[in-house]
Amino acid sequence: MAASEPGRRRAARRRGGALHSLTRAAGRGGGVAGGRGVDGRIRLLRFLFIVFLVLVGGRAVALASSSQHLTQIALSQQTASVVLPAHRGAIFDRNGRELAVGKPAKTVYATPYLLDDPRAAAKQLWRVLHIRRHRDRLALRKALEDKKSGFAYVARKIDPALAKAALALDIPGVGAYDEEERAYPMKGSAGQVLGFVGVDGNGLEGLEAVYEKELAGRPGSETIVRDPAGRTLKTVSLREPTSGANVRLTLDETIQYAAEDVLRNTLRTSGAAQAVAIVMDPRSGEILAMANAPALKGDVFNAEAGLKRNRCITDVYEPGSIFKLVTISGALADGLVTPTSRFTLPSSLTLYDRTIHESHERGVVNYSVREILQWSSNVGAVKIGMKMGKDSLLKWMDRFGFGRTTGLGLPGEATGIVPPAELWSGTSIVNIPMGQGIAVTPLQMALAFSTVANNGVQVTPRLVAQVGDTVYDTVEKRRVIPSRAAREVRAMLATAVDKGTGTKAQIPGYEVAGKTGTAEKPLPNGGGYSKTDYVASFVGMVPADHPRLVVLVAVDSPRSSIYGGDIAAPAVQKIMRFSLQHLEIAP
Repeated sequence: MAASEPGRRRAARRRGGALHSLTRAAGRGGGVAGGRGVDGRIRLLRFLFIVFLVLVGGRAVALASSSQHLTQIALSQQTASVVLPAHRGAIFDRNGRELAVGKPAKTVYATPYLLDDPRAAAKQLWRVLHIRRHRDRLALRKALEDKKSGFAYVARKIDPALAKAALALDIPGVGAYDEEERAYPMKGSAGQVLGFVGVDGNGLEGLEAVYEKELAGRPGSETIVRDPAGRTLKTVSLREPTSGANVRLTLDETIQYAAEDVLRNTLRTSGAAQAVAIVMDPRSGEILAMANAPALKGDVFNAEAGLKRNRCITDVYEPGSIFKLVTISGALADGLVTPTSRFTLPSSLTLYDRTIHESHERGVVNYSVREILQWSSNVGAVKIGMKMGKDSLLKWMDRFGFGRTTGLGLPGEATGIVPPAELWSGTSIVNIPMGQGIAVTPLQMALAFSTVANNGVQVTPRLVAQVGDTVYDTVEKRRVIPSRAAREVRAMLATAVDKGTGTKAQIPGYEVAGKTGTAEKPLPNGGGYSKTDYVASFVGMVPADHPRLVVLVAVDSPRSSIYGGDIAAPAVQKIMRFSLQHLEIAP
């Protein structure tokens, strides 16, 4: 039955109220859930945005870093720092003659990664640079084909005209820069004294090495901008190099050359292995010549080690009879003998297992000290040495400077060998007075004679007179023996040249004093002495009464004769005679 109208309205009102209550309840619950959903979405969007920013920022940093790296690469291809070598100082003789100088040169280089056709470039460069050796051509081609390389030498220190021809080829990546080549105008004269420089211009031997710091100077630099082909467009910055200082020596090139010429002829005529010569001024200690034969010249880098040594200071030898000057000078200074003291000398002398013979057979003689030196008597020198004793001999060897360097200041100078007192054997007193059983350098022996020539005062030898603006003219000297003893020894040495073993050293118009030496060479490993190899030597001084020059020549293993009077004395005579004329020293 249908509900009445009022009933329907009441029912509708009841449903509407319930629906309204339900809607409100749903509205309260739905508001909480909806709020949470919106917040979550916002947080997600925020997170994604942050991630996006990080990714974008990281990419920007990466691009910036890559851009900077690429910029650096570009700049490195467009700019370059070039070292500007300093002019190396020259070495002069005492009169200003050039002994070693810097000669302008060019070095040609290539940038291999800029070469389109390395083989073609190599062939073009071979032709204009006159590279003829097959191995040099292969080395150049290999260097140019290395595309990873940014630099390769084509030719070091060549004539600027050749470098100009190479640049005229207009090969991209091929350039040149200035360098210096060391030149020795006197064709290797004094080579062992001067030494030499390496390919990079640094001193390797001799005076070139000793004065490397002063000679080298300070290099400069410049920063240049290049085009893609490697050609220089402009200079951005420049620091000029500072030239090295010049070095002036005490050597006289004219005397040096003459001494070397005499030694060359001596080797040729005597068949000797090698020889040395020293010319000194005994008053100042200045060395006017220091010669070695064979000479050092040509390809010095591949020369034998023996040729590179300055044997005047590096090599030691048993001096033989020239050492009698020390023995007799010491005996005179001690007052043990006078020039007229006499000794009866048998033809030989035996002590323990050692028998001393004279260089030439003779019978029993009665010699004065003057005659012992004049005729270079071994037995006489031993008699005097035995009279002196071990302590006195050691004292005078030390006073004369044996057993230590001379103070010249060159590298490699040997000290020689002087056996200390505790190592003397029973026969040392027999060997040492006549110059055996000890070892000396040629310079030490020349210095001993210079001491006698300078009235008993020893002057430290000098080879360098000036470096840059600094002049080295200080004379370091010390007295070794009394002037009286020195004059007596010079007079005896003059007799030895006038009518003794040194007659081949005579010079017409001048009185020469000197002493011959013929020394047996010791066998290796203490096996005694050689019967075929000797060192023939002579040391002279002129004029005898007031010497201006002392000249030593020592010849190793001559074959035409073993005697110093035959081999070395004529060589000294030639060097002395030339030097006297050159220096205008009056008779």
